[in-house]
Amino acid sequence: MIFQPFTIKNVTFKNRILRSSIGGRTSYYDGTVNPAWKRFETRFAEGGVGGIISATVTVDDKRWSPLEYPKLSHDRFIKPIGEVVRAVQALDCRYILQLGDAGYHTQTSLFPQAEDCQSASSGFDFLFGYGNRSIAMTTEEIERTVRNFADAARRVREAGCDGVEITASKGYIIHQFLNPATNRRTDRYGGSVARRFQFLREIVHAVRRTVGNDFLFGVRLSALDYNYLPVNIRLPVVWPLRDYWMGNTLDETLYYGEELAQLGVDYLHISNGFGFINPKESPGGWPIDEMRHYVNSTRHLSTKANLRAIMANVLPRWLLQRIFSIGWDYVPAVNAEHARIFKHTLKLPVIGNGGFQDKATIEHALANGQCDLVAMARPLLANPNLLRLFEQNFDKPERPCTHCNRCSIATAVHPLGCYDASRFSSQDEMEAQILWWTGGPNTECD
Repeated sequence: MIFQPFTIKNVTFKNRILRSSIGGRTSYYDGTVNPAWKRFETRFAEGGVGGIISATVTVDDKRWSPLEYPKLSHDRFIKPIGEVVRAVQALDCRYILQLGDAGYHTQTSLFPQAEDCQSASSGFDFLFGYGNRSIAMTTEEIERTVRNFADAARRVREAGCDGVEITASKGYIIHQFLNPATNRRTDRYGGSVARRFQFLREIVHAVRRTVGNDFLFGVRLSALDYNYLPVNIRLPVVWPLRDYWMGNTLDETLYYGEELAQLGVDYLHISNGFGFINPKESPGGWPIDEMRHYVNSTRHLSTKANLRAIMANVLPRWLLQRIFSIGWDYVPAVNAEHARIFKHTLKLPVIGNGGFQDKATIEHALANGQCDLVAMARPLLANPNLLRLFEQNFDKPERPCTHCNRCSIATAVHPLGCYDASRFSSQDEMEAQILWWTGGPNTECD
C-alpha cells in the first residue's frame, strides 16, 4: 500500500510516506529561510516522499528556538518560504507547513527573556526550557497567541503551501494547556478537560476562519502524555497523582480528537509523549554526548541551565546514561495502535508517527488500518533514498537508522544530519553526508 495515492480533502499524496517534522539551523538570524533550507527540503522531495511536513515554524516573533530556525511571524517571511514550497511541489511532493509555539519549552535564546517562560501555569521543569520557572500567561497574552496562530496560518496559505498543521503535541504551548500537570488554571482555560481544551478550540476556530473551509488543516496530537518519561523533575506535584505521573489519558485525548473533528479539522497526526524529545515520540537511545553539547551551549541563560550543565559535566558518563536512558528503547511503530484507535473512533484520516523504517512494518500499519499515512524523519535523514529502496522491494537499507537520537539533540547547536559514527566507514564520510543535506548543488555524498 505504500505506493498507493491517498487524498485528504483536495490534496492528493502520490504515496503514503511523509517526511515528518524535522528542522535545523537553515535560516538567517532574523528567521528568514535561506538557500540551505531549500536544499534540505528539496532533497527529501527528490527522494520520492509523497509529502513533507515542515519543521515547527514559530508563530511568535520573540519566542523562537533554536536560533536560525524559520519564523512565520511577519508577512516578510512569506515570499522566501513560498519559493521553497514551489520548488518542493515542482518535484510532485506536497508541502504542509507545521505551526507551533514552544512556550516555556523554548530551549535556546540569544539572551534570556521573560517571553520564553510563558505557559499555562507557573512552575518548575528541570529538563525542558532554559528558564528558572514558567510564568502563567494572562488572558491578553493568550488572546494574542491565538491571533498569532491565525495570522501565521494566513501566511501559510499565501505562501502556496498545500496545507497547515498545528502542533498540539511535543510539550509546546498548546500541549501545556492540554496537560493537567502543567495547566492548573482556575479560569476558563483550565480545570476540567473541556476548559483545558479551550485554548486549542480558539486557535482552531481562528485558523479555520482565516484559511477557509477549502484549505487542508490538520492537528498533531499526543495520544498519551507519559509525563514520567523522560526522567524529569517537574514541580509542583499535582493531584490526583495520575495527572502528575501520566498527564492526559486516552479518554481525554479522544475527547480532544472528537472536538477537533467537530471543529472541522481534516486529519490528525498522532504521536505520543510530552516534550521534545521524548522516548514515545522518538523511540530509541538517549545521546549523552549530544546532551552535554546542548546544555553547555545554553548554560549562560539561567541558574537552572547552569546547574543542568554542571550536572552533565560532573557526573560520570555511566551514571548519566543509566539515569537518562530510563524508558528509552526502540519499539517499531510505537504509536500505531493509538493511531488506529483515533482513526476508527473518529473516522478521520490519521497520520501515524514514531518508530517506522522497515517496509514490512509500514505496510502492516497501512494494510491493517492503523493509519492512512506514515510520517518519519530520522530514517529518511539517514537514508534519503529509502523510498527508492522500497520501490526495489528492499525491506530496509543496508545501513539503517539506528534511532540513536543524536541528530535530534545535535541540531540545536550543529548542522542537521546523521551523527551515528557506527553507520559510516570514517568520520570524513559522516561529515560529508551531514554537509550534503544543506550544501550547494555540487556537494557530493558518497
